[in-house]
Amino acid sequence: MEKSLGAIKFDIRAGMVVALVALPLCLGIALASNAPLLSGLISGIVGGIVVSLISGSNTSVSGPAAGIAAVVAGQIALIGSFEVFLGAVVVAGIFQILFGLMRTGFLASFFPNCVIKGLLAGIGILLILKQIPHLFGEDSDPTGDFAFSQINHETTFTQLLSLFSHIELGACFIGLLSLAILLYGDHSRVLKRLPIPLPLFIVGIGVLLNSFFIYFLPQLAVESSHLVNLPSLEGFSMGSLWHSHNLATIMTDKMVLTAGLTIAVIASLETLLNLNAVDKLDPRQRSSPPNRELFAQGVGNVICGFLGGLPITSVIVRSSVNIASGNYSRWSAFIHGILLTIATFAIPSLLNCIPLASLAAILVATGLKLANPKLIIRMKEEGYHQLIPFLATIIGIVFTDLLIGIFIGLVCSIGFILYSNYKRAFKVEIDHSSSRRVVKIKLPEHVSFLAKPSLQRSLDLIPHNSLVQIDGRQNEFIDTDIQDLIIDFQEKSAKTKSHDIEFMGLSSISKLSKI
Repeated sequence: MEKSLGAIKFDIRAGMVVALVALPLCLGIALASNAPLLSGLISGIVGGIVVSLISGSNTSVSGPAAGIAAVVAGQIALIGSFEVFLGAVVVAGIFQILFGLMRTGFLASFFPNCVIKGLLAGIGILLILKQIPHLFGEDSDPTGDFAFSQINHETTFTQLLSLFSHIELGACFIGLLSLAILLYGDHSRVLKRLPIPLPLFIVGIGVLLNSFFIYFLPQLAVESSHLVNLPSLEGFSMGSLWHSHNLATIMTDKMVLTAGLTIAVIASLETLLNLNAVDKLDPRQRSSPPNRELFAQGVGNVICGFLGGLPITSVIVRSSVNIASGNYSRWSAFIHGILLTIATFAIPSLLNCIPLASLAAILVATGLKLANPKLIIRMKEEGYHQLIPFLATIIGIVFTDLLIGIFIGLVCSIGFILYSNYKRAFKVEIDHSSSRRVVKIKLPEHVSFLAKPSLQRSLDLIPHNSLVQIDGRQNEFIDTDIQDLIIDFQEKSAKTKSHDIEFMGLSSISKLSKI
C-alpha cells in the first residue's frame, strides 16, 4: 500500500464522500435485511478497515450489500435468531477463504463484457429511480432497499407515481439544489478549485440550509425522518457471538452450515461481478486479483460474524462513488472505514443533521454517470448479440434484483453463443465443376458438443450421390459427440444416400482413427 504523500489527499477526499454515502446505505440495508441497524454499520466498518488492508483492489469498497439483503433476511427468518445467524456469517467467511485459496476467482473471466456493462448501467438507472423519492423528501423506503418489490409493500414505480403527494418542500429544495451544483461542478472552474470534495460541500450546504429553515422558515425545516438517523449504542453488545457459550453448537448446526454455504456462494459471485465491473470504471485501468479479493472478503466475514455484523461483499454503489470522487488507491476505502467508526461511536449527533436529500443527490449524480446514454449507442454499434444481453441485464436488474438481472443477461448471452455455434460452426462448400458434385465440410480449430446441431443440419442437407470431403486439417480438438455423429453418418446416412466420404486430417484422432 505504498503511495506518495502527494496522492493521499485524493484518497482522503474520496474516503470522506464514500463514508457519507455509506452511512445511510448501511442502515438501510440492515433494515431491509430485518437485522439490527448497528449490524449494518459494523459491516461497513469491517469492510472498510479490514478488507481494504488485505484486498489487492485499488477501487473496490466493501460493506453490506443490497444484492444479498433478501437472502440474509430469508436466512435470519429460517434460523430464527440473529445471534445464531452470525454463526452462518462466520461459516460463509471460512468458505470464502477456501474459495480464495482454491483460486476459484477465475470464474470472473467467464462473464461477458455486455453483461458487465449492463450491470453498471442497470445499477445507474436503479440509483436514479430509487433516490428520486429521497431527493424530494419521500423516505418511506429504506435507502438501502434496491429490490423492485420493496419492504414497504411498494414497488420502484408505484413509489415514483405516489411521489407528488408526499413532497417535502424543504428537502426538495435542498435535494434539487445539491444535484444542480453537482452537475454544474464538472463545468465550473470555481467549484473544481474548492479545498474540499464537491459532494462534501453540498452536504455542508444541506446542513446549513436546514439550520436556516429551522430558525427562520420552520415550515420548510426538514423533518427528522428525512435526516440521517444513526441508532443509539445503548444496550448494544458487539461480541454477542464471540462470548456465546454455545459457539461450538452454533458452528456445527446443519442449518447454520447450509446458510453459511449459501451466503458464501452468493456473496462471492456478487463480489466477482462487482470487481470486474469496477475495474472497467477505473480510469487507470488497473486489474484487481479476484482470488485475493475472495480471501479478503472471507476474513472480513469471519470478523463480521464475531462482532455482530451482516455479511459483506464488494459493493458497486460505494465503489462507483469512490472512483467518481477521484480516489487514488485502496487507502480511500480504509479511510472510509475509519470515518464510519468515528461517525458511529463519536459524532452520531452531528451526522444526524445531514438531510437524506443531499446524499440522494450524490447517488443520483453517480447514477447518471453510470447510465450514460452513449453506452447504449456503443452497444448497438457492436451488434445485437451485444445489445440484447446488455438490455436484458438492465431490465432484469431494475424489475427484479441485481443477481437475477445478471442471470437473465448471462442466459441471454449464452443463447447468442449457442445460436452462433449453430449457424457458423462449419464452412460448407459445394463444387459442381467436376462430373460429380463435391461437398467439402471444413472443421474449425476446436469443435465442441455445442456444434453438434450445426453439423447434423449440414450433413442432412447434402444432396444424394455426393462426394463428401470432411476436412479436419486445421482441427486440433474434436469432441467425442461430434466423432460419433460423423461415424454414424458414414455407416448409415452415407450408404442410404449413395455418398462417398473422404477424410482429410482426421485419421489420427481418437474414434475417427478406426474409420
